[in-house]
Amino acid sequence: MAQGQATKVKKKKKSVLKRAAQSRERAEVNRANRTRVRTLMRRLRTAITAGDATAAGNLLQPTMSAIDQAIAKNVLHENTANRYKSRLTLATRVSHSRLTEALRENSEFGATFSDHMLVADWEAGSWKQPQIVPFGPISFSPALTPFHYGQAIFEGFKAHRTASSGLALFRPRDNFARLNRSAARLAMPEIPESLFLGGVAELVRLDREWIPHREGGALYIRPTYFGIDDTLLVRPANRFRLIVMTCPVGPYFSQPIRLLAEERFVRAFPGGTGDSKAAGNYAGGLLAARIAQEKGFHNVLWLDGVERRYIEESGVMNVFFVLDGKAITPPLSGTILPGVTRDSALTLLREMGTAAEERQISIDEALSAHAAGKLTEAFGAGTAAIVAPIACIQYRDRELQFSPSTASSVAAKLRSRLVAIQTGREPDTHNWLLSV
Repeated sequence: MAQGQATKVKKKKKSVLKRAAQSRERAEVNRANRTRVRTLMRRLRTAITAGDATAAGNLLQPTMSAIDQAIAKNVLHENTANRYKSRLTLATRVSHSRLTEALRENSEFGATFSDHMLVADWEAGSWKQPQIVPFGPISFSPALTPFHYGQAIFEGFKAHRTASSGLALFRPRDNFARLNRSAARLAMPEIPESLFLGGVAELVRLDREWIPHREGGALYIRPTYFGIDDTLLVRPANRFRLIVMTCPVGPYFSQPIRLLAEERFVRAFPGGTGDSKAAGNYAGGLLAARIAQEKGFHNVLWLDGVERRYIEESGVMNVFFVLDGKAITPPLSGTILPGVTRDSALTLLREMGTAAEERQISIDEALSAHAAGKLTEAFGAGTAAIVAPIACIQYRDRELQFSPSTASSVAAKLRSRLVAIQTGREPDTHNWLLSV
């Protein structure tokens, strides 16, 4: 009995010593990883300060990889990692800002640009030193890849002033992830997280005074990523450029929107690029939108590309219908863009006690439910408009009219909750905000 007890004690002691040894080993590895990141950062900053572009370019990729690996292994605290990321970008400031109060507070959406832009090139298998430079024209060959073969993608998200007098980006990691998914679909190299998030954060800090103070104002952030080969060969480019620009914006729509259900043209087909943010997707929708606008509508309600029966998107937004008190949005089946605002809306609706369902809804079902008084609301959801109530949808000779949105409507309550989180007036329980 005593011998058995002694054996148990001996095994327990051995196990404790083993765990302690493993803990010391992990701590040593973590210290080594942190030291490697700091060493690479020092060497990179020395090269940048000395103006040695070759050395800086050679150090950039291993430094970004080391930071990303340290984040993945929880070796670096996120705030420390973000501070390191911001130092990867070389900034050249404008000598005189164009900022005026009128430009900041009253500019048309997407028509006025802030002082600076982020530029980073990929060639010979690696990313080069990202730079922040004065916003302005860029010069390219007329044989540029996207001019001929459309190898170009983009993103869009916002920076908001917060109630604590700070600044925060709304869900930038999700937009970054979607940008890389789009890049993979168009045979483009992956962008490192440290380059993207660090560069964007530094850009927003530099142009922070451009963020509007008015209600509903924000700094819209537009990354665009494209091939820069000057060849007419039909193949993926060998060189690429990422540019991130920003602009002060207010509300996208000033009134509820009117939509025309589109039967002739389609936005996407199964197996295509409908779930990517490819530039060509938007070019293909311009004619349908213009025809609808000439008829007095804001945009079109897209139907599926096979049967022209199932509802897919609202113009350039995801779409929701409130049917029998339940919020319904079409499922992500490969032809619909997985909107960040759409995902936020689904999460918040469920938290607010509104059932939310992702399922197909046909135009015929919408017509029948509206006639029966079961379909009470419809709204679009997207980065630019946030939540946009739909006033009417016309399909052939029938028109679905919706009552004006009130403070108690699903769309209004959803928008209020979402904006409150974006601006720091309500707790960010989902870790959606990135302070800069």
